[in-house]
Amino acid sequence: QVQLAESGGGLVQAGGSLRLSCVASGSFFSIDTMGWYRQAPGKQRELVAAITSGGSTNYADSVKGRFTISRDDAKNTVSLQMNSLKPEDTAIYYCNAEIRRTISRLSRNPYWGQGTQVTVSS
Repeated sequence: QVQLAESGGGLVQAGGSLRLSCVASGSFFSIDTMGWYRQAPGKQRELVAAITSGGSTNYADSVKGRFTISRDDAKNTVSLQMNSLKPEDTAIYYCNAEIRRTISRLSRNPYWGQGTQVTVSS
């Protein structure tokens, strides 16, 4: 059973920083793209940042220059360093990973963490 577990959320003042981490556990062959999504109250879940197995990254325009995504394949982890936080960054942040059970791309499935709350006060 593959599971994703997030950590690092919390309450911070505007301008502050937080670091989110997510670790994948269980039995699997490899992890393709890993990413962070967020969902604010009354809004749809949106992509914040993603990183491929080759290290290519993609960011939402709203976080470019402030957030940095990274991964450690040896530890099956993905992290999100969030700097210069704004009140509009307040949301539940979810970790996502495309995980293969075998070497075949057909065995790839998306997995989600349970979410971690990030609250930025003004």
